[in-house]
Amino acid sequence: MVKDIKRNTLFARISQVRFFTLGLFFFCSSLYGQSTPPPYGGGGKGGEAVVYTLRSCLQYGLENNYSLRITRNEEQVSKNNATLGNAGYLPTLDFSAGYKGTLDNTSSKLRETGETEKQNGVFDQTINAGLNLNWTIFDGFNISTNYRKLKELERQGETNTRIAIEDLIANLAAEYYNYVQQKIRLQNFRYAVSLSKERLRIVEERYHIGNFSRLDYQQAKVDFNADSAKYMKQQELLHTSRINLNELMANKDVDEPFIIEDSLINVSAKLSFDDLWNATLKTNASLLRAEQDNTLAQLDYKKVNSRNYPYLKMNTGYGYTFNRYDVGANRQRSNLGLNVGLTVGFNIFDGNRKREKQNARIAIKNARLQRDELEQSLRADLSNLWQAYQNNLQMLQLERQNLVAAKENHEIAMERYMLGNLSGIEMREAQKSLLDAEERILSAEYDTKLCEISLLQISGKVTKYLE
Repeated sequence: MVKDIKRNTLFARISQVRFFTLGLFFFCSSLYGQSTPPPYGGGGKGGEAVVYTLRSCLQYGLENNYSLRITRNEEQVSKNNATLGNAGYLPTLDFSAGYKGTLDNTSSKLRETGETEKQNGVFDQTINAGLNLNWTIFDGFNISTNYRKLKELERQGETNTRIAIEDLIANLAAEYYNYVQQKIRLQNFRYAVSLSKERLRIVEERYHIGNFSRLDYQQAKVDFNADSAKYMKQQELLHTSRINLNELMANKDVDEPFIIEDSLINVSAKLSFDDLWNATLKTNASLLRAEQDNTLAQLDYKKVNSRNYPYLKMNTGYGYTFNRYDVGANRQRSNLGLNVGLTVGFNIFDGNRKREKQNARIAIKNARLQRDELEQSLRADLSNLWQAYQNNLQMLQLERQNLVAAKENHEIAMERYMLGNLSGIEMREAQKSLLDAEERILSAEYDTKLCEISLLQISGKVTKYLE
């Protein structure tokens, strides 16, 4: 009688456990599509963690990232250098003043009488002050070429800043979705721990009444500990991703807790290869910088050719000179006036000019080859990424179907396990198949997103994440 009561009680508990576990399964599975805060303490004002979207992360990073700020400062330097004065168009105006005093002992012999006159302690003084203007009027087009080169370097500084911005956006977006991936994986491991814990409880109850062996109990305990260890390790990976994201955004506290608004990795299947390649040829920043390098090489060649032309320089000054004499017919003398001079010159021979022209021609050829090589490399990268993108999209569809099948398989296995028609090892395999299916679909989503980010970066469209 007591045995029947225990058996009825056990079946009642098993029925309760069955409905509880199935409900827990659907609840935990729904976590895959819901946003839950990470398992860290609060931060920000009032103990509340900051909530980030991808756009807010990008905006914060673009404002504060240290490497980007350095690149922007270098861009400002190139802008400051692109002036008429730095190119040599403008004259130079100098003010100078000086004083000179001489103390001499003089000896002179007169031609007519032959007498020698000696004077000791003769003190003469000279004071001068004036403005001097020097201006290179023509220098064989060297000045105009210098100015064009400085303007091209200014544009290249802007291009370097754009490259740095696109790199930061790509890195931040990749790390942002990596954090989403790690958060979803943590939820999956949390769900695995809950299943293992429930299985351990059921096995423990059946073990105490003699329905399960000690081997079943120990195996369930080993599986629970293994799932718990994976969950703890996943917390570490999520923490690392949080640190990396804070570092990219240049947060002063790299350990600052936050909440990511997104809970899913949404991938786009609307990209077009032809559109991406046409955009790459038109707007890719690295390709634009290669063309600017080609322009700079041509300007260097023009600078060398400028030596084939004459040069014309002008100098003028306005000054005052005062002389005071200790001996002589004049006691003192002063001059105030303007002086103007022109200098025309032509370099007849320069032993380095021929060598420099040859090297400049080679530099132009190399710049063109480097540009063509870069275009070919971009085409190869785009083709490889496009193939991976297409494969990942197909794998994503396949894994979504596998996930549905794995859920149904797990439900059937759970029902049979509750009725005692399935061993613990078989139940574990069904659980592992479900978790593996969730892991594969998560990896496929993240890999597809990385391909999408890289494709947009190559085509110069990665800034669309700021929209």
